[in-house]
Amino acid sequence: MIRVLFASWYTGLGGGETDLLTLARAMDRSRYEPHLLAPAQGSLPDRWRETGSPVHILPYRGASTWFIPALWARFPVVERMTELLRRQNISLVQSDYHTLPLIARAARQAGIPATWTVWGWWFQPKPWQRAFFRQFPQAAARSRAIRAGFLGEPPFMPIERMPVVYAGVDCARFRPGLDGAALRREFGIAAEAPVVAMVARFQRVKGHHTFQAMARRLLEALPATHFIVAGDDVFGVAADQRYRDEILSNARASAPLRDRLHYLGFRRDVETVYAAADVFVCPSEFESYGIANLEAMSCGLPVVSTRRGGPSETIVDGVTGFLVDPGDADALAERVLRLLRDGMLRHKLGAAGREHVRRGFSVEAEAAAHSAIFESLLSLS
Repeated sequence: MIRVLFASWYTGLGGGETDLLTLARAMDRSRYEPHLLAPAQGSLPDRWRETGSPVHILPYRGASTWFIPALWARFPVVERMTELLRRQNISLVQSDYHTLPLIARAARQAGIPATWTVWGWWFQPKPWQRAFFRQFPQAAARSRAIRAGFLGEPPFMPIERMPVVYAGVDCARFRPGLDGAALRREFGIAAEAPVVAMVARFQRVKGHHTFQAMARRLLEALPATHFIVAGDDVFGVAADQRYRDEILSNARASAPLRDRLHYLGFRRDVETVYAAADVFVCPSEFESYGIANLEAMSCGLPVVSTRRGGPSETIVDGVTGFLVDPGDADALAERVLRLLRDGMLRHKLGAAGREHVRRGFSVEAEAAAHSAIFESLLSLS
């Protein structure tokens, strides 16, 4: 049995953490036993335990983008991590960025391979960090946009050592035909009303303010439209909390939006949010990847997304949805209005999106790609 320790400094449930859970569930349990290392209790450890897999809590501080590798390798928690790896007979470590400077040293001391996944395009190595990142024979990037941002131009290491492994979607969970009627009733939305959905945590880059501007424009053309937004401030960041308060206050103060824009908070049953909607919108100023777009497409929803970053790789403009420039509320409203007025177009793009995800972005494909990396590293050790 190969015991893989997944290390995550984040304990909430954002896109990356949801992906981690989905990947762990999809791994071949006859060969792999996934473990989780986190610095504190939270939604991610709680959900991990529900899968029947071990969780290890070891308090530590996650690295910032300015970390000094030699200094972080000497932190006392590294010894505790090394002891954990040995005690649990861990075979391989899969880390996030913030834990990597600590767990990489622990893995080396325990004599096991380590790899990691880069989720953010902004994790651009400083000159003194490049040798540290070059030491990993294999790592993964969640999109080409992320990899390009991380490696720079020209790349400071061969791009072949950082293959793109797209986060996968559980196409059995996210599928067409789910019942969204109960959610509509919960928020007083008529069965025949057009509904536009958004799923994202509160963070300015996610574009809730652009979604509100789009909603005002749409209500001028289709006053019966409702808007549902799932997600919350999952990481407790002060700036995100202020943004959340600003967005909710603006919605309450707006007469057009007050009864038409519904903030649902965090939803474990996010698939029912897609099921209750006719169109899905991603108004982000930038998306490293944009897993919600793929979940929506897997449910047969047409998507309208900004194009900067991952969505330009996952959405086929005019085939599975539409792409517009970031911050362009008018363009978002125009595309959404077109879809709401044309049921045949919605069905055509939704069906194409479902097939697009099934063929190229399934969780099975993601699990196979990571397994190939794991097996390659184990063969070298």
